[in-house]
Amino acid sequence: MDKEKVLPFEKFTERYENWFVKNKFAYWSELEAVGSLISEGVGLEVGVGTGRFAKPLGVQYGIDPSLQMLKIAKSLGIKAVKAVGEHIPFKNKTFDYCLMVTTICFLEDPKKALKEIYRVLKENGKVLIGFIDKNSPVGKFYLENKDKSPFYKVANFFSTEEITNLLKEVGFNNFKYKQTIFKFYTELKAVDKVKDGYGEGSFVVIRGEK
Repeated sequence: MDKEKVLPFEKFTERYENWFVKNKFAYWSELEAVGSLISEGVGLEVGVGTGRFAKPLGVQYGIDPSLQMLKIAKSLGIKAVKAVGEHIPFKNKTFDYCLMVTTICFLEDPKKALKEIYRVLKENGKVLIGFIDKNSPVGKFYLENKDKSPFYKVANFFSTEEITNLLKEVGFNNFKYKQTIFKFYTELKAVDKVKDGYGEGSFVVIRGEK
């Protein structure tokens, strides 16, 4: 993985963590949306970070290229190892589901990472991708202001259609969509609703099946 993309997460780990505290209603809304599609069984989070999603959702395994982030994830009991999505260090057909939350925008080769996820999933395994849709209000704001953020400066944003097409190309099907964050995340005064579909909420979760 490009060192430029890992460096902000190594250098600004505390700033990363503070976002979840400062924007707790957005974080909890995202958790609700992902949790509404999560599967049973043994799971892997690609881009586990500090375990902000894996821990509350019961995801047992994680990979991440940032050692600073992994330290925190490991302290929470997650079986986390240093690796990137394009080279997942697990055997074929290991997991019942794989999760990526706001990770796809930082990958060097998203399609290669999705192929790796497909490989490590069991038959009928599920992939869940949570992300900010680039065509949404928050997505447009991030795009316009990406140079002001050490994290998003190095990100490539996607639309729901673009990610769905990538998943189809790799072989996933039977898609389900959830969406949340219908206001700007700083304006939320409570956990936002989670709705089926996409096109309204800024945060979208796609679930596909192997």
